[in-house]
Amino acid sequence: MDPHASSHLDTLKDIRNMMERSGRFISLSGWSGIAAGSWALAGAYLASREFRYLRGGEIDWTVGLAHLRARLMVMGLCIFVGALASAFAFTYARSRKQGVPIWGSAARRLLWNTMLPMLAGGVLVLRLLYLELGGLVAPVCLLFYGLALVNGSKYTLGEVRYLGYALILLGAINCWVPGYGLYFWAVGFGVLHIVYGIWMWRKYEKPDR
Repeated sequence: MDPHASSHLDTLKDIRNMMERSGRFISLSGWSGIAAGSWALAGAYLASREFRYLRGGEIDWTVGLAHLRARLMVMGLCIFVGALASAFAFTYARSRKQGVPIWGSAARRLLWNTMLPMLAGGVLVLRLLYLELGGLVAPVCLLFYGLALVNGSKYTLGEVRYLGYALILLGAINCWVPGYGLYFWAVGFGVLHIVYGIWMWRKYEKPDR
């Protein structure tokens, strides 16, 4: 191939990559995934203790289920806020290091495209709880969160979609074995996030890269 033509082709590829990157939020930190997974595993452990108390008779069955549901909802909210705060802190630190503003048009598109499926899933979860179909809460959370990641991956690092695919697969399997939701929750929101975070850190943030 003509060396000049090859040089022009490389230049065009560089321009295309720059244009693609400019439309994406690229400051997501692998530490965010590791922190979110750690929060999720801690939440799963605490939830398992609540279930043990109920099964062990330490909570009266007549009020136990309502009590357990309320405690789990508060616990879930605390875990979500903790994971969100951790993700923001690590991502903010990385964006400062890269010299990229954290609240640009790419970040807004990413937020909107991930929050929309999550909000829809949240409405469905509330309806399932109202109908006392708690066994389907974990798979529905996994499915909608996975969809949110796949949808949002168009506006950030493309590898995010693989985590989304894995969560959707896990949620689909959990639909057929609803009694094991806590284990699927721990694997999906805990283990997979930690594995993803380590993978992203090694690929994009490891000091020797």
